Amino acid sequence: MKRLDFDVLEMVVAVAETGSFARGAEVVHRSPSALSMQIKALEDDLGKPLFVRSTRHLVITPEGQTLLDYGRRMLEMRAEAWASIVRPEMTGRVTIGIPDDYASTLLPQVLRKFAVAHPRVEIRVLGLPSSALAPLLKDNTLDLACLTKSKGVTGTFIRVEPMVWVGTSTRPVWKERPLPVALFAPGSNARARAISALQRENIPYRMSYESPSLLGLISMVEAGLAVAPLARCSVPSHLLQLSQSDGLPPLDDLEVVLARSATSNRPPCDFLAEQILSELRA
Repeated sequence: MKRLDFDVLEMVVAVAETGSFARGAEVVHRSPSALSMQIKALEDDLGKPLFVRSTRHLVITPEGQTLLDYGRRMLEMRAEAWASIVRPEMTGRVTIGIPDDYASTLLPQVLRKFAVAHPRVEIRVLGLPSSALAPLLKDNTLDLACLTKSKGVTGTFIRVEPMVWVGTSTRPVWKERPLPVALFAPGSNARARAISALQRENIPYRMSYESPSLLGLISMVEAGLAVAPLARCSVPSHLLQLSQSDGLPPLDDLEVVLARSATSNRPPCDFLAEQILSELRA
């Protein structure tokens, strides 16, 4: 009987949660080709596919979902067993801030692992734009924040996150001029980069929608009413990532950093910060 390798289980979980072999590889700090080969070898051993691959979509199979459920439980039990011996008594509370466009993909796996390893630590998450999180660090409302680096915002480097234009295949509005755009509210780094890129290329545009909510921007794109500039990690798999060949200007990358407040110098904050940097750096 063959044994399930914990490292390969981590790869399966990472691919399923990120919806992509490339993004999953970033999470487990492997190359996409190495991760793909490991999962293919596991599929050969099982005699069944775990994922259905296509050029634009990655769909988990029923067998893959079953293994994913078991894999999560096994990995959580491993982390819990380790923590029960190494750090059994840690208690406290950590308040962390993160923008919507990072929250859905960057934090869930980190927070789930941390919660299993440190069940007596209370975690509170505040979802706000980066521009709104910075003042909350200064007044110690937040302990930690994963946010976009900008003027006046410093922190420990986590990763460079590419920005892309996003549209829907049902209605190619990116061909329209003025270009209908859905942008985050004023103060957003993504908004500033998008407007700067459009102006640099002399592309006329009209503000079709603006909101602090990622869900609002995605809804406008899904409806075929606008294109939106988003961090690549936040783009749903069913939407199109557009490029210069579609008549849109390139966008500058975002630099994601981990910032801490002056009062965050305590063990729960230290351990969560350590895990964030370990998990999210690529």
